[in-house]
Amino acid sequence: MKNMTINEIKSLVEEMSEGDPLFEQLHKDKRKGVQKIIESYNRNLQKKKKEKEDFANLTEFEKKLYKQGFSLLAGIDEVGRGPLAGPVVAAAVILPKDFYLAGLNDSKKLSESKRNEYYDVICKKALSIGIGRIDAEEIDSINIYEATKKAMHQAIANLQIKPDYLLIDAMKLQTPYPQESIIKGDAKSISIAAASIIAKVTRDELMKEYAVIHPGYGFDQNSGYGTKEHLTGLKRKGVTSIHRKSFSPVKEAYLK
Repeated sequence: MKNMTINEIKSLVEEMSEGDPLFEQLHKDKRKGVQKIIESYNRNLQKKKKEKEDFANLTEFEKKLYKQGFSLLAGIDEVGRGPLAGPVVAAAVILPKDFYLAGLNDSKKLSESKRNEYYDVICKKALSIGIGRIDAEEIDSINIYEATKKAMHQAIANLQIKPDYLLIDAMKLQTPYPQESIIKGDAKSISIAAASIIAKVTRDELMKEYAVIHPGYGFDQNSGYGTKEHLTGLKRKGVTSIHRKSFSPVKEAYLK
């Protein structure tokens, strides 16, 4: 080992599996570069173990239902209840039983690049994905709570494979399917977490399109939330067709 260069040892370690007896020899090599390689390997190993533990915790609801005989579990979540503009979007996702994606969690806690990466994986591996969307005009007509439920119903209806059980983030729906409502479900269920990613990325892409149609509000950056840029645009340019006119301060600007 001592005759090997640091780069050679680094390449060798990258191919090693946990518990490889060669690590005992590496520990005897006192070169700082070698010891840093060992430290880095151990950190990555602990990170992977933590990711597996976290993922296992996210599948507790699914495992319980699989044992009860259910096999097609649809996770359901929505995004866009709070913004001043744009639709509310819901997603329903049925994952295969052997699905694994390290780091998957609440979409709001992930970077945009990581969400997009996970979105691609979920779209590739999911058994079925359904999307529901209720636009601003209807939100104003039936209120955001009812619009959220309607978007979720649409998402379920748009699944190509019909589920036999629903795992829903913080909502209860009137459907023919058995269901469980889970508070903060996107941090407790892998199926809901996947739906959260799909809904978030879908809505963000819509808002980027709206940013081109309605420049000056920063929709590509704020997703319709009431940021400083958005509120400044509202004062200068007025209310657009995608603004929720029942939401303050859009309501006050619309009534002027």
